[in-house]
This record gives sequence, C-alpha cells and structure tokens, in this order.
Amino acid sequence: MRTNTRRTKKKRKPKTVTIRSFCAFAPSRPHFFPVLLLQSLCFLFSAVTTGAVAVAGPGGPPADPHKQPYALIFGTVWGPDDRPVYGVKIRIRPQSQRKARWELYSDHHGEFALRVPAVKADYVVWADLKGYKSASGAHLQPGDEVTVHVEYDERVDIGVHLK
Repeated sequence: MRTNTRRTKKKRKPKTVTIRSFCAFAPSRPHFFPVLLLQSLCFLFSAVTTGAVAVAGPGGPPADPHKQPYALIFGTVWGPDDRPVYGVKIRIRPQSQRKARWELYSDHHGEFALRVPAVKADYVVWADLKGYKSASGAHLQPGDEVTVHVEYDERVDIGVHLK
C-alpha cells in the first residue's frame, strides 16, 4: 500500500551581502581626502620628472581617425508621384569601380547619407529595387544613375527619382 507523502522543497534563503558605501563624503573615512591628495601629487611629480607628460607636436600621436575630414553625400529618394519613398536600397560606388562599395536604405523621410573621404572623386548613386515592395503595391522602376562630384570636406545634396 502506498501512502501519500508530500515532498516539500526547502526554501532557499537569499544570500545578503552588505557592502559599505565608498563615498568621498562618508564620515567613516575622514582620512580619504589627504590620501587622495598625496597620491595625485606623487603621480604628477613622477610624470613630470620622467617626462611622461609631453606636448603633442609634429611627432606626436596620430590624429583620431574619427576626426579626419570627410565629405557627405546626402540624398532623397523620390517616387513617381514626387513623394519621398521609404526603405529603398541605395547603392554607391566610386566611378572608377564596377561594383557597389556601399549599400544603405532610405529612412522614413526618404533620405540617406554617407560619409566618404574628402578627396577629389566622382561617385555613382542608384536605387536597387530588387525585392522591394511598396506600401501601395505599385511596381516601381529604378530611375537614372546619379553622378556626384566631391572635392573637399563638403555636403553634396542629390535626389534619386524612381519611375
């Protein structure tokens, strides 16, 4: 004969860890400020005496690559009814190359933007509608390719029109 025995799970007690707050203004650490001041003075003294602090000059560290000059190709994709079109794949390539180097999509305002090097160059921009479904269900055809000329760190505005 079988008896009903209930197994009860042991309840786990959460482990509680208390950590003293490490605040600069805590009254439990009255010696914090003099120690910090002494450490910072020692660091500055050692940096100055060893020559670790140097003025950046021509032989200094290289410039940040994100702060290098760039040109901006900014465009809008327009539909056949002269309204901006969302979600169209835009392809951009240098004129000297055959394949697209960059791909991006138009946003909800039909706009797109791409940073390119700030050198004298020509770029070709076109819309790729392969696999694109418009919200209205109309079949769109790509328009002509747009050629963009960039010389310096400038912004070039273009429009890509669909048929």
